[in-house]
Amino acid sequence: MNLFALDQLLPVVAAFVIAIAVHEASHALAATLLGDPSPKQAGRLTLNPLRHLDPLGTITLFLMGFGWGKPVFVNPGYFRISPRAGMALTALAGPLSNLLLALLFALPFRMQMHLGRETLILLGTVASINLLLAVFNLIPLPPLDGFSVLMGVLPRQMALSIAPLARHGPAALLALFALSYVFKINVFGAVINPPYQLLQPLIFGR
Repeated sequence: MNLFALDQLLPVVAAFVIAIAVHEASHALAATLLGDPSPKQAGRLTLNPLRHLDPLGTITLFLMGFGWGKPVFVNPGYFRISPRAGMALTALAGPLSNLLLALLFALPFRMQMHLGRETLILLGTVASINLLLAVFNLIPLPPLDGFSVLMGVLPRQMALSIAPLARHGPAALLALFALSYVFKINVFGAVINPPYQLLQPLIFGR
């Protein structure tokens, strides 16, 4: 992407801001519904993007066309259900919200509505990025949501055996990003593209 082509950059930035705010607010809402007051006390039970954007993630959003939000702190000790199940449901809420948002913003395409070019570009960009984030966050690699979901569905002993991997997850994630952006080895593309291509026609109706 040409970083100086604002007509390309601005829809991407707007799409990420919307996706991140909804994603993190959904984590906060799920934890709150399960009985944890921590997200509300921290001011994360809101759709205000300013409460969810991470400073570094926001900088990379403008410089590189992708970004991330601040993780929502939850205390599973408050959950009305088992902590593992609660953490899995809280984690799953984020990607599911992005999937639902993708469906919502893709409705004009499914209904073949005649809208302006700029409007269609924005709607299509928001839908595509939300679908991309939903698939990406379900990768079972810590600190992504997919790892917490996996920990919640695995048998207890198996989950305990792989739990120590969580401390190495961020470093592994950075290494994979380095391979993708520095050495042009598209590791994430190989993982994300198959489910993304499978879901895209279902979302856009084509």
